[in-house]
Amino acid sequence: MNTVLVPIDFSETSFNAARYAVKLLTNHAEVEIILYHTFEKPEEEENRIEGLEKLKDELQQNRTVNISILTEQGDFLTELEKLARHREADLIVMGITGKSTLAQVFVGSNSLKMADNKFCPVMIIPSNAEYSEIKNVLLATDLKNVVSTTPSVPIKKILSTFKAKLHIVNVNSEHYIQLSEEHAAEQEKLRNMFAEYDPEFYFLRLYDVDDAINQFAQDKKIDLIITINKEHSRVHKLFFTGHTKKLAYQSTVPVMVVHE
Repeated sequence: MNTVLVPIDFSETSFNAARYAVKLLTNHAEVEIILYHTFEKPEEEENRIEGLEKLKDELQQNRTVNISILTEQGDFLTELEKLARHREADLIVMGITGKSTLAQVFVGSNSLKMADNKFCPVMIIPSNAEYSEIKNVLLATDLKNVVSTTPSVPIKKILSTFKAKLHIVNVNSEHYIQLSEEHAAEQEKLRNMFAEYDPEFYFLRLYDVDDAINQFAQDKKIDLIITINKEHSRVHKLFFTGHTKKLAYQSTVPVMVVHE
């Protein structure tokens, strides 16, 4: 991992995401964290630079971390996408507000649009998230066409950077005593894909994906949930069910969205 972008709009939500990113990457000086802001009017630039420099100084106190700042005039999403492509960013870290359900926050928001992009994974930091070292990662899978739909490269970057344990979870109300031949074959493909990380597999016979993942994350002390945004699903089902409120209000676990 080389470059992480943290958009800053000077809201407490974005500050929280920045603090989380810096704690996460402390002692990873090889990773550049870019605090990024776009402004509309030229006369705003000086003030925004001062604000970012102040934030940078706060974040760097007593930490071994590589932080830079960047401001640009223009449309936020357009410029952020250009920057991510130009710098070949490994990750974008963004916050969400806790004042609404996650689904409501995401619809029409910059976070949704960024999470739906194909060029860079996005890590969503809940507003009530408290930093926890990434030791256990949950990868949610539907066990369908895993070779063509599982983006192994960004997932492996996270696992390698933080030396984390991988827990692969499938929630399916049709699971019985044993997996179907089709699911067993897909499981083996995933096992081979992530063989160097010795993944553990869990198959939950439950009807509600969100309840199952949320409870599993609590039980196994999961530090990061990874969900795959598939081409035809807009944003993974995780964000658009009646139980999304539980993840928004109760979960303190960041969610990383990767694209197939």
